[in-house]
Amino acid sequence: MTKMSVKKHHIEETVIEMAARLQPVFDKSWQAIYIYQDDTHKVCNKNFAEMIGYESVEEWAKVETPLSDVVEEDRPAFTAAYENASKRMEAGSLDVKLKNIKNSKIIETNMIVVPLTDGSNNVFTAHFFSRK
Repeated sequence: MTKMSVKKHHIEETVIEMAARLQPVFDKSWQAIYIYQDDTHKVCNKNFAEMIGYESVEEWAKVETPLSDVVEEDRPAFTAAYENASKRMEAGSLDVKLKNIKNSKIIETNMIVVPLTDGSNNVFTAHFFSRK
C-alpha cells in the first residue's frame, strides 16, 4: 500500500470507530448529527439524513458535494465555523439554514460544531443541529 492509501484506510477506520463509539448518541439524540473529516469520510445519524431529504444514512454518505444542503447565504459563516473547529480547535455555534434536497424546503437550525481527533493528526468535526 502507498503512504496515501494507508492514510486513507486509517481515516476510514477512524470514522467507523467514531461512529461506533457515538452510536448511542446518534440513536438516542433528538438532534440531527454528523461527523465529518472530508467529503468522503463522514457519517450521520438517521435524524440528519431524513431532515435534509435522504432515504438513508448511506445515501447521504455517498454524496460528495460540499455544502449542497446549506443555503448559499449561510455558507461563508458555516465554512468559518468549520475552519475554526478543524484548524483552531474551537467549538462554535451559529444559526444556519439547510435545504431539503427533495422538496427544497428551508430548515432553520442552530448548529453546534465541535472538533474531534483520533489521537493523531487527523481532525474531525462533529455537527449537532437543532431545528428552530
